[in-house]
Amino acid sequence: MTLKEHAETFLALHQPGNPVILPTVWDAWSAKLVQEAGFSAITVGSHPLANSLGRADNEGMSFTEVTARIKEITAAVDIPVSVDIESGYAQKPATLIEGLLEAGAVGLNIEDTVHSEGKRLRAPQEHADLVGELRQAADAAGVHVVVNARTDVFMRPDTGTPAERLDSALERMKLAAAAGADVLYPVGRHEPEVLRRLTSELPLPVNSIGIPAQDGRAYFAELEVARVSFGPFLQNALTEYANGLFGIWR
Repeated sequence: MTLKEHAETFLALHQPGNPVILPTVWDAWSAKLVQEAGFSAITVGSHPLANSLGRADNEGMSFTEVTARIKEITAAVDIPVSVDIESGYAQKPATLIEGLLEAGAVGLNIEDTVHSEGKRLRAPQEHADLVGELRQAADAAGVHVVVNARTDVFMRPDTGTPAERLDSALERMKLAAAAGADVLYPVGRHEPEVLRRLTSELPLPVNSIGIPAQDGRAYFAELEVARVSFGPFLQNALTEYANGLFGIWR
């Protein structure tokens, strides 16, 4: 497929109540593992990617280093690849889109914590404006890069009470939707009633995070989630399994 076809295929997989499962990968080996298991697309997580190179999460890598690894991943698989680009590595939106497309990726996560500026949280409209600029850059490139707009408010106790954080997440996600996002990612582990409110009140498909050995597709389908990714939890689970294997050799 061309990049344009990959992007269109990837976008079509996001169906509320029939979620696309995106096991989060970090290198060519893990990407091939996921494709050979029968999954239809993958996402590259910033945390496991950084771990695989001995770097820190939260933009401990440069965007050039990220795209170099993405090229290795896209060369190893023939399914759509999305990339967690954290808060954008202090790069211009056009540079981000150009780098991702050159690396063969057709989707991105963009979060509202600005790691290069003391981990401040972007204002709601500020983050929406960035989403809009990414959409414009993708449109100019002729590929509908799937923009997954993420908010970190649930991970930030400094943003208020749980109820206030939920209201803030809804506000931020609705602004991102209006700006041109395709998917909305209120990151965190949510109680069913919170997740149901998010999927019922937000105007676009919702991404939720799953734990491989704990959750299941049916749970998220019943809550009308459209996309499930694993964050660092697949790499964590494989680490735990490996430590179990190592036990008899110590």
